[in-house]
Amino acid sequence: MSPTLTAENIVTGYGKQEIVHGVSLSAEAGKITCIFGPNGCGKSTLLKAIAGALPVWSGRASLGDATLSNLAVHEVVRQGLVLMPQGGGVFPRLTVMENLRMGGYAIADRRLVEQRIEALIEQYPSLARRRRTAAGSLSGGEQAMLALARALVSQPRFILLDEPSAGLSPAMVIETLERITTLTAHGIGIVMVEQNIREAMPIADKLYILAAGERRFEGRPRDVRDDRQIMDIYMGGA
Repeated sequence: MSPTLTAENIVTGYGKQEIVHGVSLSAEAGKITCIFGPNGCGKSTLLKAIAGALPVWSGRASLGDATLSNLAVHEVVRQGLVLMPQGGGVFPRLTVMENLRMGGYAIADRRLVEQRIEALIEQYPSLARRRRTAAGSLSGGEQAMLALARALVSQPRFILLDEPSAGLSPAMVIETLERITTLTAHGIGIVMVEQNIREAMPIADKLYILAAGERRFEGRPRDVRDDRQIMDIYMGGA
């Protein structure tokens, strides 16, 4: 049976400031779970806590039977969970190949890493042509592809995506979301924070809406009538 990613009553923040106030969610393998909400509501903070980039003050994140809460990031990666931060988080001074190798940093077998990279890069022809090019000189769309390819090097069971369409042209938004959708056909679960609601809704299997650090809605896209209802939820209404 494929594992489920769960967050139970997660409380976390920065310094002494609590940002996320007891949020719970669950995501299935091979499905896309979207998290919407206004800026500053704790969406990115929640993803970072689940991925080990921030400490969980209370509550629990788990992948199947494995508890993720407060593991080091590389240990979370070994459990099968990868975070792709907003903007992709590529290393601009490193080449395309060097960035891809960073995706395998938690894997001890370097030969295996190289084999995976070669298999992956064939799926991204524009990256294959620019193996030795510094990532910072790539277009925004190419950097998005590189970040996604790098996330796949560890062969994760789940990928957390923080606004993967941010800063992309409309055409690249569509292409990026299509690539994300194809990952689910291979059984990879996606948890995606997005501001581009109209583009993300059609590919979502499940959605959550956060506001002021709290979960305000859980359901399916068809459970939401229109954008006005989403805004009502943002503002604390029904």
